[in-house]
Amino acid sequence: MVSLINPANGLALREQDGVLIDEAGNSFPTVQGIPRICEADNYTQNFGLQWNLFDSTQLDRPASGIELSAKRFFTETGWSRDALDGKDVLEVGSGAGRFTKVVLEETNARLWSVDYSNAVEANLRNNGAIAPKRLRLFQASIYEMPFPDGSFDKVFCLGVLQHTPDFEASVRALVAKAKPGGEIVVDFYPIRGWWTKLNAKYLLRPFTRRMKHDRLLGLIDRNIDWLIAAHRTLTRWRLGALTRLLPIADLRYVLPKGLSPKGQREWALLDTFDMFSPEYDQPQRVARVAEMFRRAGATVTFAGFVDVAGAQAAAVRAVRV
Repeated sequence: MVSLINPANGLALREQDGVLIDEAGNSFPTVQGIPRICEADNYTQNFGLQWNLFDSTQLDRPASGIELSAKRFFTETGWSRDALDGKDVLEVGSGAGRFTKVVLEETNARLWSVDYSNAVEANLRNNGAIAPKRLRLFQASIYEMPFPDGSFDKVFCLGVLQHTPDFEASVRALVAKAKPGGEIVVDFYPIRGWWTKLNAKYLLRPFTRRMKHDRLLGLIDRNIDWLIAAHRTLTRWRLGALTRLLPIADLRYVLPKGLSPKGQREWALLDTFDMFSPEYDQPQRVARVAEMFRRAGATVTFAGFVDVAGAQAAAVRAVRV
């Protein structure tokens, strides 16, 4: 069983009258059934907005043939379902819980899930009833998680690291929470060459990340239909390289098959807001991230690109020494 600590002083936490409290009297509130180990006002408010608004958009729906989250999780981690049975697994940056759902439904792991934003509330709505005895949710920073070092058999962090203020410090934080011999898997936005930042996303982000989030979302919503049409026209004319100049997520790689037109619009709106709103967006070279893991005390077992439903994802897998 994983114990809980106050990340500020290392003292054990116990539950008492709806709060987590240490022996020195320091306490953290539990709000809507979720312990909050951080301040509510932080750099991830855009994620809290998007995941509470689009709480079910990216969830798998096998009956409709939409299983992108499961494919991405098992492909990127390289883990089998059986390998997670009975294990203590740490998920960092859970958002609305697309991967939480996969782990709870397809394995018998005990999942400890953390997000810095109030997206944890969307995760609880989506997944709280699936396996309540195997899920613990916390709102906490990647740098101040309420667990002792060396607590977890498996650690994964997907779609998150590029949005943290210090990429290497985030890697160190993940490695520290794994047991010796425990596995850590991350993915991240890659730098492929000098052209990586030559697109609308990075040209416009200096302005969009300073906009009020509701205003930015409204602006994207009013323009998303013609942007989708323009993206598809360029793709149809075999001018897909030019889509990087359109202020919209690349629909060739982000939309799973089987979505209705309404679902495609919703997913495009979500991913475009996700593209322009974060405070931090720091793509990395794969080799550099692998070296960060080595400096953090882990042996890298894979560093490269994996194919997920036709898209190339940059991932690093490592084992804590």
